[in-house]
Amino acid sequence: MTEPGSISPGLPHGDEPDADALECGRLLFAAEPTFLLGAAGLGQLPETGLPEVAFAGRSNVGKSSLINALTNRKDLARTSNTPGRTQQINFFDLGSRLMLADLPGYGYARAPKAQVKAWTRLVNTYLKGRQELRRTCVLVDARHGLKDTDREVFRMLDTAAQVYQVVLTKCDKTKPVELDRLLERTAAELAKHTAAHPQILATSSVKGRGIAELRAQLAALALANKKE
Repeated sequence: MTEPGSISPGLPHGDEPDADALECGRLLFAAEPTFLLGAAGLGQLPETGLPEVAFAGRSNVGKSSLINALTNRKDLARTSNTPGRTQQINFFDLGSRLMLADLPGYGYARAPKAQVKAWTRLVNTYLKGRQELRRTCVLVDARHGLKDTDREVFRMLDTAAQVYQVVLTKCDKTKPVELDRLLERTAAELAKHTAAHPQILATSSVKGRGIAELRAQLAALALANKKE
């Protein structure tokens, strides 16, 4: 098992979920997901009482594609090659057991400054103060690694004591040796952050890598809420 405060450099190097955990994840994400609403302001955030998992990351990192892969749906979350397409927090209800929140991408500068400022304020306030939030998956493009904008989000979540987990995306587009090096570098950096989850997940929405493992981890959050 991983010691508290240490970082496992991602599957398959980290702790593998057992068969029961994988099955719980499969069953949860086999439920019919429904789009609840898109919140463009803090006053529109839903009050559902369900545990939430947020998906954050730089523009065009693959948030919508990952949500679609997790739920085994092609178009639950809208995908686009155009950065900045998601302009609000989109909430998806997963079988009335878990809420998924697709956040606007950060680090995109081509939108009007006022719009970028509004997105940033909405996302930051949501991440720092959302009582229902159980984990934030911070997506990082495996081809590019961590950027300063990612580090800003880490520091904000550390300060707010909100648990976050780095999920590498588009790993099918990275050579295995380069991916291993990225995992090691990222693990070393995350070890310095107090709210970082001790496992980095390497995923590919195209090839399906890491999808079952991420489902299992998120299903554990829903199960923990049910026991409370």
